Amino acid sequence: MPLLTLTSDIGNHDYLTGAIKARLLSIDPDFRLIDISHNIAPFNYPQASYVCKNAIRNFPDFTYHIILVNLFDKNQDHLLMAFHKNQYLFCANNGLLTMILEEKPEIVIGIPWSEGKSDSYRTKNTLQCIDIFGNVINQISSGVSIKNIGVPDISYIEKNPLKPAVGDDWIDGQIIFIDNFENVIVNITRHEFEELRRGRGFKINFKRDEVIDHISETYADVPEGEKLALFNSAGYLEIAINKGNAAGLLGLKGFSEKNSQSIQILQNQLFYQTVRINFE
Repeated sequence: MPLLTLTSDIGNHDYLTGAIKARLLSIDPDFRLIDISHNIAPFNYPQASYVCKNAIRNFPDFTYHIILVNLFDKNQDHLLMAFHKNQYLFCANNGLLTMILEEKPEIVIGIPWSEGKSDSYRTKNTLQCIDIFGNVINQISSGVSIKNIGVPDISYIEKNPLKPAVGDDWIDGQIIFIDNFENVIVNITRHEFEELRRGRGFKINFKRDEVIDHISETYADVPEGEKLALFNSAGYLEIAINKGNAAGLLGLKGFSEKNSQSIQILQNQLFYQTVRINFE
């Protein structure tokens, strides 16, 4: 029974999320469907890559991951299927693939939008995309080689993951995700932190001269209402308030690639979405 995950920026306000699952089960009632998230912020690639990357690494080998984020960013003739580290990923050709993997995929196949349809079939919508992905997954799970599906070694758009800026005595991170508790996740991993720290003391600085100078192991390490920093289960720096909402109370905001395209908006937002660690 093939295991499929679903990630999208569709939300849960209308019929579409349910219809996606119905179409997949119509292709194969034995598909096992797992939602990762349908609440990815529109156009927010750093958030999407953070969520997908850290979910995918926990799934068993040969899981199929359908990623419906910014599906119609460009008018492309092909969708993408990648096979990397024993995982299958399906997404649009919009650059998100390399942001999730943080490297080039081992195998990339181009899947025509008209896959399995007549040449006159030109409609491009989310449900057609699901039909295409579902039929390809059905073929692979039935034993068809991926080399016999679509266009092998197709060229694809590459985007680099959002990385922190670093110096000898500092590192600047961006807020890439705000969770349901309004805890703030920064794109600085424990490995990056320790590698730059080299045993030195540090101060985590953000908006309004807020400072944290130690890493907690749990939220309960500080009194209720106090701010703290820890590394979450994905290994990323997290700023939180014990039993409080850090993003709202501290005035912090998540990085938006859409906003970053405007220099003026970017300058206004950086104050609210940048976290600096100084080593001393």
